[in-house]
Amino acid sequence: MKKKILSVLMGMVMCLGLCGCNSNSGSSDGNSDWDYIKNKGEAVIGITYYEPMNYLDENGELTGFETEFTKAVCEKLGVTPKFQVIDWKKKEIELKSKTIDLIWNGLTVTEDRKENMAFSTTYLKNKQVIIIKKDNADKYTDTKSMAGASVAFESGSAGDDAANADETLKGCNLIGCDAQKDAVLEVKAGTADIGIVDYTLARNAVESADFSDLMILESVQLMDEDYAVGVRLEDTETLAKINQAIDELAKDGTLLDLAKKYGVDDIYAL
Repeated sequence: MKKKILSVLMGMVMCLGLCGCNSNSGSSDGNSDWDYIKNKGEAVIGITYYEPMNYLDENGELTGFETEFTKAVCEKLGVTPKFQVIDWKKKEIELKSKTIDLIWNGLTVTEDRKENMAFSTTYLKNKQVIIIKKDNADKYTDTKSMAGASVAFESGSAGDDAANADETLKGCNLIGCDAQKDAVLEVKAGTADIGIVDYTLARNAVESADFSDLMILESVQLMDEDYAVGVRLEDTETLAKINQAIDELAKDGTLLDLAKKYGVDDIYAL
């Protein structure tokens, strides 16, 4: 009887072991994360709206450098991109819970984020910059001159990190916004003295008629950063496929043409 019970128990252990070997980072049914995306036929892309990456044109259609870039990669992967606006502060949670499959929205590579997601090949070299009203050009010349100012940035963004990395800025009145464009609007409205945003967004803003009273404070250097696609941490198969597609699009000139089209070729990294 004891031998029979022992035999049953060993069989159960072997069964569990085999099940464990078949599991992958994607799902409990043994399919990989790439199988999960492929079987859906679509990849859900987490974004926020900001020009020139992902934004709505005059007809209300989603466009931008990363919008077209994403579509080109997904075409090579044989899946349809489904763009979904997310709360940027919750991007890691959205990715892990599979509310989204990829983060593709001026995502900065950081050591902290590497603990929660994997990153594709870097395709743009960006930086964080300070925007102010032109009327304050003499008032704000370096971060020390900003003591006591109000500073706006997107919560959970690289701008948030940059503000808290500077001894003077982190002691200011910090205003966390839902999106980078909101930080620009805070400066425009005078409800914030300073905005910390991506160079890509800042340049587009100050070159437009609506924000002609704003400027980038070139004398202050903040964080340099790499832009990459965010993938679920253990999803090596999807990551490899994305990197291969990026490499192909870089080699045939498609990606550089898109960078030129949307005015980001000066920070193009491939």
